[in-house]
Amino acid sequence: MRRLIFILFIFVLNSAFSQELNCKVQVLSQSIQGTDKRVFETLQTAIYEFMNNRKWTNDVFKNNERIDCSILINVTERPSTEEFKATLQVQARRPVFKSSFNSPLLNNNDNDFSFKYQEGTPLEFTENVHLSNLTSVLAYYAYLMIGLDYDSFSMDGGTTYLQKALAIVNNAQASSDLGWKAFDGTKNRYWLINNMLDASFVSLRECMYKYHRLGLDIMVDNKENARAAILESLEDLQKVHQIKPLSYSLQVFFNAKSDEIINIFTGAFPDEKGKVVNLLNEIDPTNSNKYQKIIASQ
Repeated sequence: MRRLIFILFIFVLNSAFSQELNCKVQVLSQSIQGTDKRVFETLQTAIYEFMNNRKWTNDVFKNNERIDCSILINVTERPSTEEFKATLQVQARRPVFKSSFNSPLLNNNDNDFSFKYQEGTPLEFTENVHLSNLTSVLAYYAYLMIGLDYDSFSMDGGTTYLQKALAIVNNAQASSDLGWKAFDGTKNRYWLINNMLDASFVSLRECMYKYHRLGLDIMVDNKENARAAILESLEDLQKVHQIKPLSYSLQVFFNAKSDEIINIFTGAFPDEKGKVVNLLNEIDPTNSNKYQKIIASQ
């Protein structure tokens, strides 16, 4: 009887407190012809378990507090039985207070993704060593998503986890895998995390907090104050733009946020619309045509 009670207690405890991520995983392989597709199904399951069953922080999460995110891997080449080349799309969202809406935190495409995988082999990761490119990339994005989520709830709240992502980058410097080094390009894992922790980008992280916690989270109760806070948070990004215009981190921010910003300000007052569009045209010229929807809305 005692043993039964103990088992039930453990079951209830595990049901109440979960890992941090609620990550959907999809592995596509349409580009790969004439090969056994089972390996891709096994890979998808292995990645799902790696992301969702691993404890990434020391904090306690209830099941409904897990971070909603998704990973889409499109395998484009299979040079050998255990070698794969792919593209990777990573998305993360966070809930908005008093609503059923989820706000995008990250929507990033990673095209420098090659890895080795042997079917049936456990995915292993350690924070201090670059064991494999597959698990290092997955862990990097896990910590990045957690860091962004924590930043959106408290000022600089995600520092610990962004630093863990940076450590993964540093561990990978001696590897031949692409995406980890400064000279691999201007839009890769190295630059994304280094920018976020650079003093020049402090306003970007301040924006993450003000935009979500002081803006979106009061939208249901007071739309006007919420929009004002969001506009103020976007003005913080002007400081980043002036120091490092068209930086990769700003592009990643607007990849996630541009459509949401349009939806927020289509209902704004005319002077607010003009102000935010002028600002966005300056700091995010890539999406300037999209932002004209704000002015055109009634």
